[in-house]
Amino acid sequence: MSDNDRIAARDIPATIVPYGDPITIPEGSKVTITHRLGGNFTLLWERGMAQISGEHGDAIGEEKQERPQAADDDHAGPPSDEAIWDALKSVYDPEIPVNIVDLGLVYNMVVRERDDGRYVVQVDMTLTAPGCGMGPAIAQDAKFKVEGVPGVHEANVDIVWDPPWHQDMISEEGKMELGLI
Repeated sequence: MSDNDRIAARDIPATIVPYGDPITIPEGSKVTITHRLGGNFTLLWERGMAQISGEHGDAIGEEKQERPQAADDDHAGPPSDEAIWDALKSVYDPEIPVNIVDLGLVYNMVVRERDDGRYVVQVDMTLTAPGCGMGPAIAQDAKFKVEGVPGVHEANVDIVWDPPWHQDMISEEGKMELGLI
């Protein structure tokens, strides 16, 4: 057994990769951790590949990762663009070991002040393939992480298809990580 082979200590809510369907990995199942990225875990098990949230890491012998909490309403002024981009860089497609920013999946990020003085972040992103069932899960992860940035009251993450994604959109860092250069 390798360091990545584990036994589920309890039932674990998961998402089937790449289809995006919810499942439960039963207690006692043998799993192999393939990725530890962005606070989530991608696992191989008898029924294929699945992603679990880091908040369930303790069920596979890993440290439990807390979900980012909604940021303080006490934050003065707009949220930092850099902090928002850093939050987006902590989001990963469970099949690809490169974050969504370096994959070139984030097309737009705009911070807007509402009439009540709170800030809303709009993110437009795409996926590497239109049929990817993980899109909603990836978008939800991005929303949670952006909403954890101080000064962000709300985040909206929309999946868009124009322009179509292609490998030339991957950053130099992402290409190096994937062995494309």
